[in-house]
Amino acid sequence: MNTVACYKVVPDEQDIVVKADGSLDLSRAKPIIGEYDLMAVEEAVRIADATGGSAVLLSAGDAKLTDSKLVKAALSRGASELYAVVDPALSAADAFQTATVLAAALEKIDYDLVLCGEGSADRYAQQVGVQLGELLGLPTVNAVSSIELDDGVAHVERTVGAVVERLDVPLPAVLSVVADMNTPRIPSMKDILGAGKKPSRVLSFEDVGFDGFDEAIDVVSTLAPEQRDRACEILEGDDDETIQAFAA
Repeated sequence: MNTVACYKVVPDEQDIVVKADGSLDLSRAKPIIGEYDLMAVEEAVRIADATGGSAVLLSAGDAKLTDSKLVKAALSRGASELYAVVDPALSAADAFQTATVLAAALEKIDYDLVLCGEGSADRYAQQVGVQLGELLGLPTVNAVSSIELDDGVAHVERTVGAVVERLDVPLPAVLSVVADMNTPRIPSMKDILGAGKKPSRVLSFEDVGFDGFDEAIDVVSTLAPEQRDRACEILEGDDDETIQAFAA
């Protein structure tokens, strides 16, 4: 079973500074692998270990993807190799543009299953996985909380509100997994050192047969929501009057 896990490099949110005018200062925010994508990476590695297959990583973005520390951080989590489609135009790509580039790259990779996180850690549009499946013409399911594989079929559980759906999805397929699906492993020093010896390939638009795209969205501004202090009233006692005041 050959599984591809897609991931995105995002600014570390703990280093983002909100300016007085509400704009975001990302200058000190180091690039990291999106936290929601780590579950997809972990699940791909688990599937590879259980089936004797491979776990491959795939990403699309600008030159930050080629940073050696980020490459090692990704491959140290158990995958066997990494593909990165790199182009300056991808620095601000929207969900459809990202999905289009990933779909082009996947035409060059042998896979049975593609896994995505439930959403990116920066925009969290939750659209790349479903659009990727549509572009590839494959069965696509999001909000997946469990995967079991059996003879060309993925038996998945999908949580929608208070309902748990159980679906049989023919392979190949694209699945987006939820954040609490698993607990990503913490790489050891041996894993990190070994990651530097694993194959990592940087691809251009030309390499994947992609002609580029036009700007689909014009971003006017990105502002943090206005912060407001919440009123806090403390009620003490267990008499009827206090209980009624609390209920009101």
